[in-house]
Amino acid sequence: MTTPSDIPPTGLTHLDSQGHANMVDVSDKQATQREAQAQAWVRMRPQTLALIQGDGHPKGDVFAVARIAGIMAAKKTSELIPLCHTLLLSSIRVELKACPPDSVKIVATCRVEGQTGVELEALTAVSVAALTLYDMCKAVDRGMVIDDIRLLSKQGGRSGHFTFEDAQ
Repeated sequence: MTTPSDIPPTGLTHLDSQGHANMVDVSDKQATQREAQAQAWVRMRPQTLALIQGDGHPKGDVFAVARIAGIMAAKKTSELIPLCHTLLLSSIRVELKACPPDSVKIVATCRVEGQTGVELEALTAVSVAALTLYDMCKAVDRGMVIDDIRLLSKQGGRSGHFTFEDAQ
């Protein structure tokens, strides 16, 4: 169990008092409903977005594949992020929206009833969905830019509610 004396003066909970990597012990925390929402943007040439929107991509429905990749990634977050807890997610929603003339906005919302939050799962979902979109379209546009990956909001748990505007 992580106690206040184990947490270094920096307040970084994934380091113990000696500065060593530490998986936070959440066994004493109460399970609560938690939700997090994250976003990413993929910027591209207008012709690339038109190809995606017109269902003219030879690899099929780009948004459907990216959505599935984001969902799968959220479920595997603890395998990718070394000190992240394994969570039994109750809901993962990944939405992709074409924003003409040259962008796709990706928003993921993850929910769990658990002892720790789902911010990393939402961030992983949008990141992998964006990477999948890039992978599917790189043959026609290698200049795409994945941009503005960030947590939009989180709620539940001891730290309460957060929205991106609170960080400004």
